[in-house]
Amino acid sequence: MSEKKVLTPYERVVTARKAGRPNILEYINALFDDFIELHGDRLYKDDKSVVGGIAMFHGKPVTVIGHRKGKNTEENIQCNFGMTSPEGYRKAIRLMEQAERFGRPVITFVDTPGAYPGMEAESNGQSNAIAGSIACMSKLSVPTVTVITGEGNSGGALAIAMADSVWMLENAVYSILSPEGFASIMYKDPKMAEQACEIMKITAPELKEYGLIDGIIPEGNRCFSAIDRMLEAELLRLGKLKPKEIVNLRYQKYRKLDGLCNRK
Repeated sequence: MSEKKVLTPYERVVTARKAGRPNILEYINALFDDFIELHGDRLYKDDKSVVGGIAMFHGKPVTVIGHRKGKNTEENIQCNFGMTSPEGYRKAIRLMEQAERFGRPVITFVDTPGAYPGMEAESNGQSNAIAGSIACMSKLSVPTVTVITGEGNSGGALAIAMADSVWMLENAVYSILSPEGFASIMYKDPKMAEQACEIMKITAPELKEYGLIDGIIPEGNRCFSAIDRMLEAELLRLGKLKPKEIVNLRYQKYRKLDGLCNRK
């Protein structure tokens, strides 16, 4: 029996971007029951790059939020290729605040090239919306779990990934910006993205080694069942904690990660 090929960092980036990978709707259908999608930020419009709502997980209510990419050109245009605008982050904030009021755990799925950088998004308060989402999630007193399923780039990813427990699919990537963006800054040439990937430390094994994520989920036929088991275990663990304990442990977790990143 041949050994499984170990992908290079750039090959993992290419894999993470493939259109055939499951999107948020497929994860919802596979993992949750009775999903009710909620729309809009109650200020301007509904951003289709973020899907969120209420569902049942193993008989208990949860709030589910995730980035959405399309499977074809038409779908990608509708959801802006997974690049979220301020309205999407404000929708996420609304759903997280609702989850807090009703004591529902929050589960997020991250798959985005980054927040939308267009002029309209900036005019509508993109940076403020991202910061507000990070702040909201960091203060929740309910359990929070994040799964990075594809790309997890920049603040666009972090906005819904400030969780008590962060897991990655084995071929997902998580970074401060895209390899092309990094290469453009460091080498003045986006075509050097492959070389950039070698030094960015963006793959699941590298991030797990550095202690920046909590675990890795193998891909393949058993991926959905592996996510299901992980979510069940993590929600059970976190559910035993008091609300103040959850907030304090999350604070300690990210203070520790901040110190670790500064040392690296």
